[in-house]
Amino acid sequence: MKTLIFENGDEIPVLGLGTWKSKPGEVYQAVLWAIESGYRHIDCAAIYNNEKEVGEALTKAFADGLVKREELFITSKLWNDCHRKEDVKKGLLKSLSDLNLEYLDLYLIHWPVSFKKGVGFAENREQYFTYSDVPLSQTWQGMQSLKAEGLVKHIGMSNFNIAKLKEVLAIGGAAPEMNQVEMHPYLRQDKLVEFCKANDILMTAYSPLGSGDRSKSIKKTDEPNMFEDDVVLSIASKYRVNAAAVLLAFSINRGIAVIPKSVNQDRIRQNLLASELVLEKGDLDQLLQIQSQYRFIDGTFFTGSKSPYSLSDLWEPE
Repeated sequence: MKTLIFENGDEIPVLGLGTWKSKPGEVYQAVLWAIESGYRHIDCAAIYNNEKEVGEALTKAFADGLVKREELFITSKLWNDCHRKEDVKKGLLKSLSDLNLEYLDLYLIHWPVSFKKGVGFAENREQYFTYSDVPLSQTWQGMQSLKAEGLVKHIGMSNFNIAKLKEVLAIGGAAPEMNQVEMHPYLRQDKLVEFCKANDILMTAYSPLGSGDRSKSIKKTDEPNMFEDDVVLSIASKYRVNAAAVLLAFSINRGIAVIPKSVNQDRIRQNLLASELVLEKGDLDQLLQIQSQYRFIDGTFFTGSKSPYSLSDLWEPE
């Protein structure tokens, strides 16, 4: 398995199992299938509401000798209601307890959006904190403390744009080491990729296949289907692979990790094969030149009249 390398020499497998949208009752078996197939990178988050079951699968995998803890790379994410400095560690300890782990390999601030403590998804203005209430510097200092204590090996963020990354970098001390964002041929994120590489921030692509199975409440009726794209299909035919392999290889061949979610044993195995698919430069260039650009996870659920945040707090200017 190819890896990306952190500044201290630690490695993260370039392809991992995503667990967003994996339902309780399904994610346990999916994690075990993934480990049995050769996955060594599992991506989790508190808000996925399935970390306890993921933890049960990890415990069984360790007990059965399938893998040792130090052979796995486990990521989790701090939810929006734990952004105050005094709440950051509480958020981590809950995830560690649910996952039945003593440390995480990577811990990310899930969104640059703050809720009041105990809020799952804010439904009105009173349930939000503003940047004045809880500045990003406060949250990042809490994350730095977790790393200093050895509770997490690496720290970073998810869904942060260049402006927010610059704000965190200006704080000093331990710098962000990862930025996890939506990425695929229909959302190349060129400027963000260039900035992260220039500042030694690794990247992970979530929803690399378009997240077609997400809730209807956050989908649009006219969404494009990358699996039907002529360029993607042509390249898939050339390499005798499926469209999913090409979509995953797109990021991997850019030096970016991917975390496709699946609870299907065959697809879990098939996705893993994409980690070894080397695209010729001309084929990668074709994918990079696809004109259709679309953000499947648009973030509007955190904006609008109910919220103090706008889309400019999340994404790069179009």
